Amino acid sequence: MSASGRERPQFARPLTSVEICAGAGGQAVGLHNAGFEHLDLVEWDSHAVATLRANVASWPGWGEGRAEELKPRDVKEFLKQEVNAGPGIQKGDLDLLAGGVPCPPFSLAGKRLGKDDERDLFPDALRIIDELRPRAVMIENVRGILEPPEVFIDYRRDILGTLRRLGYVVPEIKESWSAVEQDRVMRKVWRRMDASNFGVPQLRPRAILVVIHESVTGAEFVWPSELKGKRATVVEELAASMEERCRMYWNKNKHGERAKPGERTGEQVYLDWLRKATEAAELGPGVAPTLVGGSRKHGGADLGPTRAKRAWAQLGVDGMGVANEPDKCDPERDLFRPSGPMLTVQQAAIIQGFPEDWKFQGRKTAQYRQVGNAFPPPVAEAVGRAIAAVLRPEHRDELLRDYELDTTGAGSEAPVTEQMVFPVSGTPAVDSPPAPHSRGDLVRAGF
Repeated sequence: MSASGRERPQFARPLTSVEICAGAGGQAVGLHNAGFEHLDLVEWDSHAVATLRANVASWPGWGEGRAEELKPRDVKEFLKQEVNAGPGIQKGDLDLLAGGVPCPPFSLAGKRLGKDDERDLFPDALRIIDELRPRAVMIENVRGILEPPEVFIDYRRDILGTLRRLGYVVPEIKESWSAVEQDRVMRKVWRRMDASNFGVPQLRPRAILVVIHESVTGAEFVWPSELKGKRATVVEELAASMEERCRMYWNKNKHGERAKPGERTGEQVYLDWLRKATEAAELGPGVAPTLVGGSRKHGGADLGPTRAKRAWAQLGVDGMGVANEPDKCDPERDLFRPSGPMLTVQQAAIIQGFPEDWKFQGRKTAQYRQVGNAFPPPVAEAVGRAIAAVLRPEHRDELLRDYELDTTGAGSEAPVTEQMVFPVSGTPAVDSPPAPHSRGDLVRAGF
């Protein structure tokens, strides 16, 4: 049984994958749950690599010894014989090349330099695709590479043109078309997916590119549009862990001492959080804004920009930092805050859709950044199952039965799901004029 609650598919001929820019394993977890067996995981950040080492030993083809051999590696150096510690992969033998190329070149919150940003690894991903010629490719990025469409439309068209020349099924896109028309056609292979549609209690819109090689015949890739059933909310996903944290101070005050009459207790902290989070779910979708991981160049971790912090406050959470885990709790700092308790790393991981037993390595800030920069596993699983349904069409019904499918191929015309944002203490919810492409407070916080 996978962490998503669905049986992990088993195939007579295993589906193989290689993942670049693997991070702490969010996409890898999802693809594992979709039935893929990873031949290699490539990541340069030492903390994220330590997290992969601590978790993948039980996966098919790994074991403790091979997991321990994982070392930080540069994607730019991947496949060079002297540095490639992974198994030899012959051209055309690999089922899936997956990865989450760096977000900063395309983030709405950054300078949006795209291909002029030294952190852009799309050219390296294309080089690896050229050398390995996998049957399928899945690349994840921030939605800023897609929206608004005119910003990176030429760059996206060039990428798709390269993939077409490498033999991948890509629709014809003419430069003479308007950016809107080019974008509409591109949605057949490159589109936004919102994590909140796939059992994740968080906005987190992401840009997903999926192409299938022309040598694969017999089934067409169909995008999953949402997970069937009730959508996840913050209050439902965090209720148990929040109560457990507060129970330690149920009759105590912010100093950890028995509360005197009139002093706020851990029980009141929990009930205040529960009321706010429940009200948010009743008034709107009740999902969190997009978690922000940040980079090692900046200071301590928090839950995002001002607009995101305001939305967290409506969910009963203080977004100014990250709490210590329960065994190291500082009650005044971590729980007894005016806006509500801060989230622990483990709770942030729940919001991101990680399995509860996934063990993050490093100090608190390093762990949180791994979580905040991750691709939600349930979204990766949904896309992975749709890819597996093409590569193993005999299992199609089993793989996709829990999802609504977009059989039109046109992509979503609806705006990103938004968290309702209200003024806090009489302060207007908008502290600056929205950008022309803004769809509201949480869309700007969603990246």
